Amino acid sequence: MSKVTIIKPGNSTIELPLYSTKVPAGFPSPAEDYLGDTIDLNNYLIHNHESAFFAKVEGDSMIDAGIYPGDLVVIDRSISAKDGHIVIAAIDNEFTIKRLSTKDGIRLIPENKDYKVIVLNGETELIIWGVVTGLVRKF
Repeated sequence: MSKVTIIKPGNSTIELPLYSTKVPAGFPSPAEDYLGDTIDLNNYLIHNHESAFFAKVEGDSMIDAGIYPGDLVVIDRSISAKDGHIVIAAIDNEFTIKRLSTKDGIRLIPENKDYKVIVLNGETELIIWGVVTGLVRKF
């Protein structure tokens, strides 16, 4: 099961240069080598600073959703989780990241065929801690 470590973001802002042209995946044109505006990644990634957290992902249960070990996911605790959302859930006091399914009961679905779906019953304590709204990855 993929686990997560919760991290509260700081309040600092850093504005970085933002190229005003699209970046092609092929060979770039040297004629389009100019800067446009600036971007603050905290403001870009975080919509509600009071309820935002980051979590470092451990494990590979969400790789088919593009979430890999070492990634930081952005979590918003103010969003109500809905069917299909990727969520941070606490199951018996242990955090995990999974896709929420509310059809035919509550299930937490991994995005890796090597893992089993977690079917919740009345005996398991579940808290949907927050909804994943973004991702940060370093190469």
